[in-house]
Amino acid sequence: MNKKRNYWLMKSEPNTYSIDDLKQDKVTAWDGVRNYQARNFMRDDMKKGDLVLFYHSNAKPPGVVGVGEVSSKSYPDPTQFDENSQYFDAKATRDKPRWFLVDIKYKKKFKEVISLEYIKSLKKFSDMELTKKGSRLSVQPVKKHHFDALVKKGR
Repeated sequence: MNKKRNYWLMKSEPNTYSIDDLKQDKVTAWDGVRNYQARNFMRDDMKKGDLVLFYHSNAKPPGVVGVGEVSSKSYPDPTQFDENSQYFDAKATRDKPRWFLVDIKYKKKFKEVISLEYIKSLKKFSDMELTKKGSRLSVQPVKKHHFDALVKKGR
């Protein structure tokens, strides 16, 4: 069995769900993802113990604000079955769910935002998914050396 840890970046708008919300809640279900590639990462590739860069999107400035940890295996996102949810999906059934999520646990908040502008300014991050032109994926893999460099900067 492969025990290798994976590293991820997960985006959230701070007015919707911030690193401070995660710190207060300790653990949250990362629900509402409605992009197939992001869903596939959560469903197929994320595992308990993987580490996550928590990213505030649609913020001033947008950037990495802390670290979380995947604390569950993937399971069906319950919002897809809730007709009152903005994430309801009429094509999803309990027998054949379309959308999956993982639980994320709070690890740490950085003293300062590591801005997207800063990340893009350094050549060592030029091959990071986040810095690629047109990259909008809310859940994306991160290479260990990128993760480690950003965590070190966040201390």
